[in-house]
Amino acid sequence: MILVTGGAGFIGSNFVLDWLAHSDEPVVNLDALTYAGNRRNLASLNGDARHIFVRGDIGDRALIDRLLAEYRPRALVHFAAESHVDRSIHGPGAFIKTNVEGTYTLLEAARAHWSTLGEADKAAFRFHHVSTDEVYGSLAPGAPAFTEDHVYEPNSPYSASKAASDHLVRAWHNTYGLPVVTTNCSNNYGPFHFPEKLIPLMIVNALAGKPLPVYGDGQQIRDWLYVTDHCSAIRAVLAKGRLGETYNIGGWNEKPNIEIVQTICALLDELRPAAEGSYTRFITYVKDRPGHDRRYAIDARKIERELGWRPAETFETGIRKTVQWYLEHADWVAEVQSGSYRDWVDANYAKR
Repeated sequence: MILVTGGAGFIGSNFVLDWLAHSDEPVVNLDALTYAGNRRNLASLNGDARHIFVRGDIGDRALIDRLLAEYRPRALVHFAAESHVDRSIHGPGAFIKTNVEGTYTLLEAARAHWSTLGEADKAAFRFHHVSTDEVYGSLAPGAPAFTEDHVYEPNSPYSASKAASDHLVRAWHNTYGLPVVTTNCSNNYGPFHFPEKLIPLMIVNALAGKPLPVYGDGQQIRDWLYVTDHCSAIRAVLAKGRLGETYNIGGWNEKPNIEIVQTICALLDELRPAAEGSYTRFITYVKDRPGHDRRYAIDARKIERELGWRPAETFETGIRKTVQWYLEHADWVAEVQSGSYRDWVDANYAKR
């Protein structure tokens, strides 16, 4: 049995589906079902006894203690987080509460549970903390990609809150001996991605004939990782990663944002052509967000060298699968674009 936090969100739900596709080991899935959590992501598991869903907050210590005592998981895989930079600029408090205080609560509950285990179970237990490359800050053009030894230089409330949680996980290992592993991933994309992030936002806006807002000059560079590749990397680290170590997970796909938008438009022109011409006509440059990091790039050689992991998808294969998924799941998109979603888009983009 493993316990997954945030398993109804984008990456978390993909991980739960991927885990149960590769293993019969059951999953207890804890998610608070905030705006980005969606039980519909997990609809294919309805009636599957291997999947136990619990609605709850990672900050609820009594709930965490009860789940650990009742299910006695051999691992806790921690995805639950507030994760959108723009939202962190508008409301940083929620990021401190979930990402810092929530991680602290999980660590303390896990430590208390772990201390009660027999020696064999103690040795086998893992606390896997899922983090981001944004903790490393921004890279200059031509600078070497982020390695696991790169200094932390977070530049947004989101990345600062994740950096703080990373430090807590490290401290709980070094101070208390809690068996932890940490993974820092690059930008994920794929199915079930909430349409506030770049790729799904561009897809759904283009199909709706709405502007495709590109921050600044669109030359911000990110490394793109297809979400199922991320899932397979987490499985590898959970199975074979060295205790106390950090593993960077990247897709080896550095691309500027404007190229991503143009690629999406080209795929939509091919797969769902519009009568009026190319979707590129909707591209609109808007005022950049404060403190926008210019470039991220992941050096993923450590996980390849130690664990034999490499991404299976190229960006070309992954982005085509992603666009096709959104075309085939218009009902899912319509459901998540609630009134609160529309209010958020208006608040973030209306004055840019």
